Amino acid sequence: MNLAELISALPFYETNARLDQIEISNIVMDSRAVKPGNLFVCINGYTVDGHDFIVQAVQNGAQAIIAERPVEAEVPTIVVPDTQRALSMIAVKFYHNPSTKLPLIGITGTNGKTTVTYILEKIFNEFKRKTAVIGTIQMKIGSETYPVTNTTPDALLLQQSFKKMLDKGVNQVMMEVSSHALVQGRVYGCDYDIAIFTNLSQDHLDFHKDLDDYLRAKSLLFAQLGNTYSEENQKYAVINQDDDASTLLKSSTAQHVITYGVKHASQVMANNITLGSGGTTFQLQTPIGEIMIQSKLIGMFNVYNMLAASAAAVCSNVPLSVIQAALANISGVDGRFEPVDAGQSFAVIVDYAHTPDSLDNVLQTVKEFAENNVFVIVGCGGDRDRSKRPIMAEIALKYADQAIFTSDNPRTENPQAILDDMTNGLHQDENYQVIVDRKEAIHVAVSQAKVGDVILIAGKGHETYQQVGNTKYDFDDREVAKEAIQIKEK
Repeated sequence: MNLAELISALPFYETNARLDQIEISNIVMDSRAVKPGNLFVCINGYTVDGHDFIVQAVQNGAQAIIAERPVEAEVPTIVVPDTQRALSMIAVKFYHNPSTKLPLIGITGTNGKTTVTYILEKIFNEFKRKTAVIGTIQMKIGSETYPVTNTTPDALLLQQSFKKMLDKGVNQVMMEVSSHALVQGRVYGCDYDIAIFTNLSQDHLDFHKDLDDYLRAKSLLFAQLGNTYSEENQKYAVINQDDDASTLLKSSTAQHVITYGVKHASQVMANNITLGSGGTTFQLQTPIGEIMIQSKLIGMFNVYNMLAASAAAVCSNVPLSVIQAALANISGVDGRFEPVDAGQSFAVIVDYAHTPDSLDNVLQTVKEFAENNVFVIVGCGGDRDRSKRPIMAEIALKYADQAIFTSDNPRTENPQAILDDMTNGLHQDENYQVIVDRKEAIHVAVSQAKVGDVILIAGKGHETYQQVGNTKYDFDDREVAKEAIQIKEK
């Protein structure tokens, strides 16, 4: 693409050269990946500053540079106030604004985002749509899967992925939208048709200064739905009416608001709820009618997830009979309240719960069907919000008969220091152990479990690694649990 045409996506910039004679073959923000003819965008990240790698980018063949300050380079440079925002805008232009041609649903909230995306995938597949999912576990286009490093990809990969989805015939996209991505502008230029809010509780306070700031970040998704109204292209904000944050979020959008809930009057509601260890039933009430739902998904938190997905499906003109069939057929989501069955006489459940609210919800659900003792194995991630650590420990002791505090992903922190943060203030006679080694912790819990007990392994869910320092080691809670069960059963 002609550079002058590409840069026309930006309102203001300074340059030292004529741009209309330069052709750009690709946009790159990693100097190591630059090839001849590329445009290199200098992103100032948390650990490195792209401005420091301009020489390398030019040596690798960069045709031009976008920077946030005047720089010396042997190729034309374009200076903008914010390269992150500029990258989003030119990525949209370079890939011909693909999200405007895709029905796009964005899901934000502290907990439930991943589950809602996969429930929606099931619903739209039942509705004979070819779907794509972007989120914490992976990117999925039809049946093809791609690894991800962030819940929400960077702006460049995101627009590139939308273009790939279009080329592959996708006609419905669901994506998780993190608060980090909203603040950093990774989703600028994404044309959302529906924005879903799941809930808000303490998380990411290492990044946001407080809960109000965290909520403000979430509200950006609903503001991004836009202020113009179109009968041909109606947009919807789907909001959890039972969450206190709903008031601010409803005022953050100019588009149609559809509420869902259980406790407060909402447009989409679950009535006559029956929760059990084998699944859930409820009467789904919507603006287009009512229908009985029977699902294998367990727990009140999954009732909310199903309501969120059902509300978005109704906004997308999906018939209630299709929603009913899809919810009956979905058995679960990778690493979300996932049972580990190796023929043992006790239950083992792996769940991604890594916030106080999610741990509380999952343990409440476990207590509802546990026949005997409940074990919980839980830790907290390093280089993340320290204030939630003692709260997580208190919640574990509130519900569990035996808590084992262990390493999660310690990253660059001392694992023992993280566990000290969790346990400082606890009484020594309370029912807990501290076992730094996560594998050992799982083996100890399994060795102690008896008939009818339940072991909850919380925090990592679908993850197949443990990050210690800057290195990721192979580690899957599910595989370790199976190994421990097999040893016990011998």
